[in-house]
Amino acid sequence: MPRASDDPLAGLPRNFQRPCLLLLIGEQPSHGYDLLERLRELGFKQADPGMLYRSLRAMEQEGLVKSDWEVSDLGPRRRTYVLSDEGRDWLHAWAGSLRETERVLQRFIERYSDFAAEEGSRQG
Repeated sequence: MPRASDDPLAGLPRNFQRPCLLLLIGEQPSHGYDLLERLRELGFKQADPGMLYRSLRAMEQEGLVKSDWEVSDLGPRRRTYVLSDEGRDWLHAWAGSLRETERVLQRFIERYSDFAAEEGSRQG
C-alpha cells in the first residue's frame, strides 16, 4: 500500500527545482547562497548546495542563465546569475505546463473529496 511521503516535494515534477531557480533569478539577479535560501522559502527544506550549483552550471551551458563575477565590499567575489531571454521563454513554458498540471490535480482532488465523503457516510 502506498504511503504518504515525509517529503512534501516528492510528488512534484522531476527537475522542478529548475523552473523555481529561473523564477527566483528572474525576480532578481542572485548568487548561489541567496538562491539556496530563497529555495528554502519556496519549500525546498532539504535544498542541496551541490545540486544547486550543478543545476546553475547546466542552465548556464544551456543558455538559460548568464553569470558574472560580482565584487563585494563585504567578502570575496560571488558569481551572480541573471535570466537570459531563452531562460525567460523556458520559464513561461514551464509555468504553462504547471498550470495544466494544476487543473488536472484540482479535478482529482475534487473527485477524491467526493469519494472520501461518500465512503465516510457509508461507514458512519
